[in-house]
Amino acid sequence: MRRLKVVVTGAVCVAVLGAGVWFWMPGAEADIRLRPNDPEVVAHGQKIYMAQCASCHGPGLGGQANWRERLPNGRLPAPPHDKSGHTWHHPDAQLFDLTKRGPAAVVGGSYESDMPAYAGILSDEDIVAVLSFIKSTWPGKTQRRHDDINMRTKKPGN
Repeated sequence: MRRLKVVVTGAVCVAVLGAGVWFWMPGAEADIRLRPNDPEVVAHGQKIYMAQCASCHGPGLGGQANWRERLPNGRLPAPPHDKSGHTWHHPDAQLFDLTKRGPAAVVGGSYESDMPAYAGILSDEDIVAVLSFIKSTWPGKTQRRHDDINMRTKKPGN
């Protein structure tokens, strides 16, 4: 009986800790909102995208060839950020976190990625501007689907 109590207490602690990490992990506590309808933000984001992102993701946001197939080094090529990719499948806060901390830090474990973390390179406002530019290029239907994803993943109180 004592062993069962210890196991149950441990499981509850892990669940509470996991929920706490989800609510307070870096990047997740901020109420990140992209601004694809703000021409000034989008223009700023486009300049940064061309300087920082286009060399891998392409100037037309088309990504690298065969982006779903691992390279010989085990890493994935840069995905497209246009409507054909999966960028719009992720909520704003997650896109921000992936960009700021880098996929390897967000995914954790031994995950490797060629994409760097942009913390210390781009400001939070610059990251939002780049992501806003990307979203501004999606068709209206894709933007609305992305907005729905944001609404479904919105945390209580935000």
